[in-house]
Amino acid sequence: MTTRTAVVTGASSGIGRATAIALAKTGWDVVGVARRAERLQELADAHGIAVFAADLTDPTDVAALADWLQKRGAVHSVVQVAGGAAGTERVEDGRPEDWEWMFQANVLATQRLVSALLPQLRAASAAGSHADLVFVTSTAAQTAYPGGGGYNAAKAGESMLVQALRLELNGEPIRVVEIAPGLVHTEEFTLNRLRGDDAAAQKVYQDVEAPLVAEDVADVIAYALNAPAHVNLDLVTMRPVAQAAAHLLARGPLRPRGYES
Repeated sequence: MTTRTAVVTGASSGIGRATAIALAKTGWDVVGVARRAERLQELADAHGIAVFAADLTDPTDVAALADWLQKRGAVHSVVQVAGGAAGTERVEDGRPEDWEWMFQANVLATQRLVSALLPQLRAASAAGSHADLVFVTSTAAQTAYPGGGGYNAAKAGESMLVQALRLELNGEPIRVVEIAPGLVHTEEFTLNRLRGDDAAAQKVYQDVEAPLVAEDVADVIAYALNAPAHVNLDLVTMRPVAQAAAHLLARGPLRPRGYES
């Protein structure tokens, strides 16, 4: 049986890194992609994963990645994790440069990646295998919240891209999967969003019992890719039990009703 190859973006940290490791453990040939070459090299050294440094907001880097992959061999799956949030200002106070970056990182980078790598996925499916496109969006794409306007808009744009793509690829042996996590405690996402304010970042998760971690999301991605070829997980929305909705987050121990004392 031919080993299947998965390209995982955002692989230098968080969900992307956890996904690359999870797929490698289940027998995939993994190519990790991210901007930070030194972090990628740590991943390669520790887990034997092939890596390629690229900034997906740079068309030249995306073209170089596609060319390198074409020479390397077949690509069966692409997992688009790279993206991010910047700021928590109200819409009226938002920084246009932050909104522009979020649209570039979450929407345009995703479109560039699809456009560049879809021919290789089609080639793999034409050779007798199915292919996969997996996108990590967010529950921010589904429900707006105060201070989230820019990220809400960017992730909703990415989610609409995914939904349109699934319709456009109907009839081809290519699965299009969207994973939309809620609160995930990773080392960098909230810290970057809050411009390096570690104290403020820690408050986001304070007293929340068992928020999701990167490995939880990676497990779902691995399941989606390892499921039988005819099974497509169109949309998986996942949250910690403590988070019933984007605006409803329990802080403190979870207890059955009537056992609060």
